[in-house]
Amino acid sequence: MPGPVFLEGDRVTLRPIEEADLEFLQAQVNDPRIWRRIGRSRPVNREQEREFFEDDVCSDDTVVLLIVADATPVGVVGLHSFDWEADSAELGYWVAPEHHEQGYGTDAAARLVAYSFDQLGLHRIAARVFERNEPSRRLLESLGFTQEGAHRDVAFIDGAYRDGYWYGLLEDEWRSERCDGDD
Repeated sequence: MPGPVFLEGDRVTLRPIEEADLEFLQAQVNDPRIWRRIGRSRPVNREQEREFFEDDVCSDDTVVLLIVADATPVGVVGLHSFDWEADSAELGYWVAPEHHEQGYGTDAAARLVAYSFDQLGLHRIAARVFERNEPSRRLLESLGFTQEGAHRDVAFIDGAYRDGYWYGLLEDEWRSERCDGDD
């Protein structure tokens, strides 16, 4: 497993994305089972994946980590759209289809949420989910996120406009959930 572990979860580790991971990322983001769920409708070539790596992954304005299970890359989790005046950011993630329903996404997102509140001092985390992505909605709700609204016809996927649902989690709600779970 190249690169050092940044965050340790129960089922996964999160580590910085390296250039050696770009082939995995490009292959997965071009899989229809991924791009449909994340609202992307155009293919990504090697140069575009490299641009994502250089512009987003290597940026000081994001936190983007590779989800690794048993030394195997299984997905990505990250924070972007930081607003440091409001102490907020947006959470995003995906897990490769062959690794769905194993708890990897939930563990990774939970670790990054904890890091966001405990280390970055965030007050609020937002997340967006497109319609027909029930697994992602369940993941967010299992972490304590609340659906806050909908953006109607916000993405054009599979020949139709799709709604997007916004979720939010406040630090005090997250801490309250954690305390309630310790009883």
